[in-house]
Amino acid sequence: MSTGPEEARPGEEWRRLDPRTLLVTAAVFCGIAVGAGVPLAAGLAGGRPLWQAVAWVLAGAALLVGGGTAADWVRCRRTRYRVGPDRVDLHTGLLLLKRRSLARDRIRTVDLTANPLQRVPGLVKVRIGTGESTGGGESTLALELVTRAEGERLRRELLARPAAPEADPAHDGTLAVVDPRWIRYAPVSFVAPALGGAAAGAVMQVSEWFGAQAEVIDWIGDRFREVSLPWMVVDLFLLATAAGAVGALGLWVEMWWNHRLEREPGGTLRVRRGLFTARSVTLEERRLRGVELVEPLGVRLCGAARIDAVATGLAEDDDEKHGDLKTLLPAAPRAVADRVAAEVLRAPEPPTSAPLAAHPRAARARRLRRALGAVLLPAAVLALLGALLTPVLLYAAAGWTAVLAPLAVLLARDAYRSLGHAVSGAHLVTRSGTVRRATVALQRTGIIGWTVKQSYFQRRAGLLTLTATTAAGEGAYDVLDAGESQALALADRAVPGLLAPFLVPAATPETTEARSTGG
Repeated sequence: MSTGPEEARPGEEWRRLDPRTLLVTAAVFCGIAVGAGVPLAAGLAGGRPLWQAVAWVLAGAALLVGGGTAADWVRCRRTRYRVGPDRVDLHTGLLLLKRRSLARDRIRTVDLTANPLQRVPGLVKVRIGTGESTGGGESTLALELVTRAEGERLRRELLARPAAPEADPAHDGTLAVVDPRWIRYAPVSFVAPALGGAAAGAVMQVSEWFGAQAEVIDWIGDRFREVSLPWMVVDLFLLATAAGAVGALGLWVEMWWNHRLEREPGGTLRVRRGLFTARSVTLEERRLRGVELVEPLGVRLCGAARIDAVATGLAEDDDEKHGDLKTLLPAAPRAVADRVAAEVLRAPEPPTSAPLAAHPRAARARRLRRALGAVLLPAAVLALLGALLTPVLLYAAAGWTAVLAPLAVLLARDAYRSLGHAVSGAHLVTRSGTVRRATVALQRTGIIGWTVKQSYFQRRAGLLTLTATTAAGEGAYDVLDAGESQALALADRAVPGLLAPFLVPAATPETTEARSTGG
């Protein structure tokens, strides 16, 4: 961030926000006034004439709407921006003038968003970012609001890049368009039960606000008066799940309607999506270090997966660290996800579907022991308390073990089968997980170092964990519980010579770290 002179330099022009921003602001404050005014008027009418309560509320609403709109008018009048040959400047503030500037050669993202109120007059919010994760919003400039045409002009101008010499027209243009049939994957995602729980909590919270929580509980009890407690719990769980599934369908429509993944000239990937709130996220390919194919358990059982980008600088500010910013493709059939991964990476074959090397059987034993330990340890505690206090806890321990032990074994075996790694062309591929299985295809040129970790139990089993460090995505991606010689051979094959100087022929130490600033 830097400050610039007040006067414009040759070739630069100061611009202001669109005045129709005031219409959006007034509409927002009108909504707030109505939402707060109706219950307030009803409460005031209890002790005075209705006309008097309505008059007071209308006066307060007019003051709120007028004051809020006037304040935003001042903000718009005091905000201006310009795009020069070298920098983008933004000046705003009334008493304390804020001057912020970004160098154009550091700009990596120009994202456009517009909620329903903003879309009616054709306005968008523009976020210009450098792709750096810094606190306080120092790496971004936000323009609220400009016309859609102006937002598109800024996006094209600020992200204009010369075409890469290795660009392949066969991989340009539209890479993926949403298929409405993909909505069938929404109810089997983890969002559905979370939304169901949130809906149940919201009902109880609202009933408490109106002092009717006891009545709601009694009403539910009356509906299940003839049902035993276990079946009542099951029925309520199924109802919450059904409500969550409906909510997941609605959320999918809002987030992914009109989704389109495109590669634009100059080497940028653009994701456009949204039914009510339109979003446009742009990613420079030179910041892309790979892709992650994510398969949550329910989605995987349906033969689908989603594609996330492994790239630098996807979260510009603390208030913009949304996980869906990195999602290039929503849950889609696995064949489609593999094809899109190959298109995004400009790879001849999808690295996410490459054959993976299996890990030693000792890795399966480790997962079985940990899974059974997570079940049997609480069961042992319950059994001990049951022996000391009440036999009811003994039955609870037996039921806990009978239900969860087989499930734990199944998940442990699946977690072992999910382990795998490979070197596929220009990418290192690693896969792990069961409830959330993830296959990462990481560019070998993007690996800047290795971390080799080996615990006491891993050393006894002849296993170790190899971690590829990179400047993108989560910063580190693990090859879990691989064989010792298997993991070291993989590291040397993926990035030849990077790990070799740190290896010694003597016994492997408990933790060996190898890091490099190049690769």
